[in-house]
Amino acid sequence: MAWIAFAYHIASRLAYVLGVGLTLRRQDRTGFVTERHGVEGGFQRFRRTAAFLMGNDAVSFVLLCLVSANSLRIGLPRALTLGVGVIFVVVGVLTKLWAAATLGDGYYWRNFFAPADPVPNSGGPYRWLRNPMYTVGYLPTYGLALMTGSMLGLVAALFDQTAILLFYRLVEKPHFEVLTSSPGSARSPSRGIAPGRRP
Repeated sequence: MAWIAFAYHIASRLAYVLGVGLTLRRQDRTGFVTERHGVEGGFQRFRRTAAFLMGNDAVSFVLLCLVSANSLRIGLPRALTLGVGVIFVVVGVLTKLWAAATLGDGYYWRNFFAPADPVPNSGGPYRWLRNPMYTVGYLPTYGLALMTGSMLGLVAALFDQTAILLFYRLVEKPHFEVLTSSPGSARSPSRGIAPGRRP
């Protein structure tokens, strides 16, 4: 059962990263979503799909940690791993919520659909962290794996973070480099990563 949950989660992560990534790349190159549905209609359709994929990914990760609980053997007291896990979850969730509040619709990559819209500057946690969403924001995955004692959860957390950082490098970063290099542009990327402040 644990390996089935692991496979489902990996498939869910790939559906999220590849589905969102390929759509954004195509939108960036050809504007196919906004051509068919307009800026607002296209963005809202994309946002609904992205939210579903992200939600499915999160649920599949929690399920994986639960069905593979107590499989982690690292020789530390259970209270210690539980405590570290709780700290990771709290710090990561608060950081992610703060970053999401700072970004608004930028959380769902709105400027791929409306590049002329204002983009949040590097406020909130972006003043101190290069990429809070994809770095500190991923602590809850490691934290939940530690709290449940899931070895497969830790492996999946590492896979998830690697996948999202590759997504950033291959999809977001090229888009924002073009966006911020436009004459007179001093804007920062949709997830608030200011130019020169990348992971």
